[in-house]
Amino acid sequence: MRLGIMAGYSGAKIELPMDMIKEADRLGYYAVWTAEAYGSDAVTPLAWIGAQTERIHLGTAIMQMPARTPAMTAMTAMTLDQLSGGRMLLGLGLSGPQVVEGWHGQSYGRPLTRTREYVAIVRQIFAREKPLQFDGAYYQIPYHGEDATGLGKPLKSIIHGRPDIPIYLAAIGPKNVALTAEIADGWLPIFFSPERFDIYKEALAEGFARADGDKGLHNFDVAPSVQIVLGDDLETCYNAVRPVLALYIGGMGARGKNFYFDLACRFGYEGAAHDIQDKYLSGDKAGAVMAVPEALIDDVALVGPAGRIKERLSRWKDSPVTTLNLMTYDIEAVRLMAELVL
Repeated sequence: MRLGIMAGYSGAKIELPMDMIKEADRLGYYAVWTAEAYGSDAVTPLAWIGAQTERIHLGTAIMQMPARTPAMTAMTAMTLDQLSGGRMLLGLGLSGPQVVEGWHGQSYGRPLTRTREYVAIVRQIFAREKPLQFDGAYYQIPYHGEDATGLGKPLKSIIHGRPDIPIYLAAIGPKNVALTAEIADGWLPIFFSPERFDIYKEALAEGFARADGDKGLHNFDVAPSVQIVLGDDLETCYNAVRPVLALYIGGMGARGKNFYFDLACRFGYEGAAHDIQDKYLSGDKAGAVMAVPEALIDDVALVGPAGRIKERLSRWKDSPVTTLNLMTYDIEAVRLMAELVL
């Protein structure tokens, strides 16, 4: 099992934990990942990190597909990959309807169709076998709509990119997970529980069966993120994780359209999920935070003293996880995990 670092996205002011990232690079961590929501972007910080590190791979977790055309994403990935000496990992995701329609001003539409087309176009650009042409439900290249000039022509990338830049997809719903297993090189699940991997098995098997060639868990990077809080007081550690889970389960999406709420229910925490969401959406965010059960935290996070983290880490080592991406800003936790894993 390899280790990664989730640098995330910024708050009101962007700050990167460069000392921690450089230490992870020195210790032999596999990847560092940046993110974006509706503030800082994922690419600019990644370039900044790449210029100050030597070995660690540079991943986006995730670049929002509605924010860029497939061609722009491919251009960005190939550029960063060459500048970093082949360290780019391209993580993509659609985001949710609130961001897609409320921030990017695009229809959420049919996410599976859009994702399939997007990845196919990016791969064609990477391969550089012929000028780009694509005629899909979402993307027509060259464009041939009613307002087209008719002057568009198929083009091939000027830069000779690496054809096998790995593509990761963020997915937690069954259909999205199946699509990820089919068309991506890796999977970026959030709030992953190694003890509840069975809920994904059917979707993964379905996707692998649809893929070309011999594809399965043996050549597919399962790369979940896990929040890690190192400390002697277990309750304090639990309380450090609760706000994140409350935000996602309670407020990251509307009632009836919240992927993280649905995931908590599939994990068996339906009662707690409803309680968290009801409190959060009614304005009682403190109550929502305290409604997050300890058992759910232990399912998806590593918290407590070093000995407890070492003991509970065995669940992750015995699972199909191949890259464990840490959500932390604690350099001592980064060092501890290197000691336990690398």
